[in-house]
Amino acid sequence: MKSLWRQTCSFPIAARLLMTNQFAINLAFYMLMPYLAAHLSTDLGLAAWAVGLVLGVRNFSQQGMFLIGGTIADRYGYKAPIMAGCLLRTAGFGILGWVDSLPALVAASAATGFAGALFNPAVRAYLAAEAGDRRVDAFATFNVYYQGGMLLGPLVGLALLAADFRAVCAAAAALFAVLTLLQWRALPARRGDSADQGGHPAAGVLAQWRTVVSNRPFLLFSTAMIGSYVLTFQVYLALPLAADEALGSNGTKVTSGLFVVSAVVAVAGQLRLTDWAKRRWSPHEALFRGLAAMGLAFVPPALAQPGARAMTLVSLVTAVVLLAMGSAVVYPFEMDTVVALSGGRLVATHYGLYNTVSGVGITLGNLATGALWDFTRHHHIAWLTWSALSATGLACAASVAALARSGRLTARRPSAVITA
Repeated sequence: MKSLWRQTCSFPIAARLLMTNQFAINLAFYMLMPYLAAHLSTDLGLAAWAVGLVLGVRNFSQQGMFLIGGTIADRYGYKAPIMAGCLLRTAGFGILGWVDSLPALVAASAATGFAGALFNPAVRAYLAAEAGDRRVDAFATFNVYYQGGMLLGPLVGLALLAADFRAVCAAAAALFAVLTLLQWRALPARRGDSADQGGHPAAGVLAQWRTVVSNRPFLLFSTAMIGSYVLTFQVYLALPLAADEALGSNGTKVTSGLFVVSAVVAVAGQLRLTDWAKRRWSPHEALFRGLAAMGLAFVPPALAQPGARAMTLVSLVTAVVLLAMGSAVVYPFEMDTVVALSGGRLVATHYGLYNTVSGVGITLGNLATGALWDFTRHHHIAWLTWSALSATGLACAASVAALARSGRLTARRPSAVITA
């Protein structure tokens, strides 16, 4: 904790505020969202398709709108969308606890999703601007706060559920209301490098988007990194499915334990791993090795003998630890690379498109993983799913290495926004 405190205090006050802000955002989000499906199905009696609709709308309104959020941040400054996102979450989470009609639930879910699309690109672009040459260290520290909120959120939510789900929603909404006020009073206004001398947007929205989509190295990097997001999501998909299949009624407890292990590794190891990687490797080498570790994380489950519960449990824990360590190595260098490839222009828009691409990749990857899981279980070749996931990570690593060798991952010179 002392090293985290020293590292945090070494950044400007705006960067420190953004880090603690992200901790609170994740704390509020994860105290509610893990229990929303049970509330919808059990407390409100919604059919499974309706529960899926509410949850799916939230995911789509966030992943599908990241580009919009990033564009707004670049055109009007970072502070406004951060405040708007927190305010929208306040309303959305408050409504979720007090309505029971499907249209109102869908609207509230869409609001919470769009809120994330508003503040996520803005926060990352703002942090990159504040950190300057220390972007890697800043994003490593930011990730500790991010994972810390994910770790504590479900525990706080579980305690509040002793009252009822409305208490959870009220607490989450209140926390976002406090965050909105805090951003308004304490967060300095900041604008990215995309405006003219008078402070007005330098080009139209379509021109902003043309500038970003014409950045070929950035698009190649975004595509190469899709697989890493698919692998990270397996903490919510393949690994829980394996735990349930191998451990039966104890699978849910094991799954909860896997979430905790993943977050603890990230919180406890992020700063050490980043410092260790910086001293030994170039940024591109760190990306390559981190992605390779993420791929190799799925080798232990592939080698576990079917029916051997102890071996399965050990293999799943090993997979989560390796996956979390690989992700911790990759994340700060990945975020820094996005800024470098943007050339320092339209950074939030670049982050927005990057998140949208990864979100689409997660959706398609999960569909493919789920289909492969069913196929391999039916044919008793479970190792094939894990092998495919491992190959995905190694393919990502190889793609990034190829981009680095070709010089496509070097920092871009700042360029003018393309106009019509």
